[in-house]
Amino acid sequence: MSHTSPATYLVWGIISCVLFAFLAFHMWSFDHFKCLRWNNGPYSGTFKRIMTYSYLLSIPLIMTYSLGFAVIKYRNGFMANPFDGTIVPTPYTFWPESERRAIFPLMLTFTLAWSFEMMTHLEELCFWFFVVNSSVPQDWFRSGYFRLWIFGSCVALIYMPFLTIWSRADPYRCEAWTFLGGSLGGLTLTLSFTPILWAFPEFLAGLKAGGVDTGTIVRLTKFHELNMIRVVFRFIFVVPLFILGVDGVRPHQHINESMLWTDFLAMISAFGCCISSALTLVIFFPRSVEDEIATKDAARERRLRPRSYTKRMSSSIASPQQEWDKGSSQLGAIMPNGEYPLSPATEPAIEQQYSFLPSQDGHSVSIASPQVAHKEWHYDRARDRDDMNRDRMPVVRPDQQQRLYLKRRPSGVNPLVHNFTSPLDVYCGEGEPEVMTLRPR
Repeated sequence: MSHTSPATYLVWGIISCVLFAFLAFHMWSFDHFKCLRWNNGPYSGTFKRIMTYSYLLSIPLIMTYSLGFAVIKYRNGFMANPFDGTIVPTPYTFWPESERRAIFPLMLTFTLAWSFEMMTHLEELCFWFFVVNSSVPQDWFRSGYFRLWIFGSCVALIYMPFLTIWSRADPYRCEAWTFLGGSLGGLTLTLSFTPILWAFPEFLAGLKAGGVDTGTIVRLTKFHELNMIRVVFRFIFVVPLFILGVDGVRPHQHINESMLWTDFLAMISAFGCCISSALTLVIFFPRSVEDEIATKDAARERRLRPRSYTKRMSSSIASPQQEWDKGSSQLGAIMPNGEYPLSPATEPAIEQQYSFLPSQDGHSVSIASPQVAHKEWHYDRARDRDDMNRDRMPVVRPDQQQRLYLKRRPSGVNPLVHNFTSPLDVYCGEGEPEVMTLRPR
């Protein structure tokens, strides 16, 4: 796009900065940037680190490419065409030497960002093919899809920079070959993703029939909808650059000679690139608003609990003399023999707090210890609870002495589906579904 107008790179720069701001906001809301640590969570292996850092690095690289060319293009502005007098963006041949030397590093930056982007989408493509097509328990890291991702990632990281380095002598040809090579790879991945979108509703129906929990179905449905939207914007990203690349490598260029079509295709490609990258961020690092609200409420309760607990304890603690005065006012005067006369007004309140035993003369009552009554009540409650638990135990007859299996997962569904949260959080399974065994006594 070294022959496009400065406004094209301005649009790319603005959208890439918005994408970077969204990246920072989403990462902070997700886990306060904890996911960027080298050791984060139980699945922080080499695979997750490569996927995380390669994808997150592609966004600053795109922003550097866009802002760098925007500054150069606005510094050089426009000039009159010496052949027909039309106003065109200043060609790179009229740029200062320092700015001409910056063309190749900026193009190589964009090439690396595109390579990382293709590596990310290839992983998702292989991952979803693995999930949809593997009905028996399999290990993702020992599957052919994982090996295909490794091979494809190596190819993307080699051939994209090679095209840019091979054609760096002519910036126009370098740009055309970079666009053509990157758009061919991206278009191939995007077209390969359409069978997944087509087969996913049937896959979800099979999970529902297999007894998969509702939470897993909801998560997979959400990812399916996001993938559909993202595939549309990936077409918007790669198709315009494919058109510009094919026209650029031809001897007679028609589209690249028109400022209208060149700027239009380049600008809509910027929207497709950044929106699809934002959706990839949401898919890789899915937020749970319910969990975030619960975490904030728990933190707020922990901050307020010591203060409220101290206040409640200070108001509830009274001196022994105050307790004695309070009890005396409720019970009335104490008789000389140490017994309390009961009045009709105080008798119900006292019976709720104390246990009364008949005295020896049979005319009055004496107060038993509240602790003794509490211990007797506690003993009865524990005994009743043991009886209830004993009654609820299943009775197994001698002819039914067999193992009772409680399967946590249906046998026809890959266990990876039940633990799915993100294409990055992939665990290493053991190859057999987990089974809980209940043995009768």
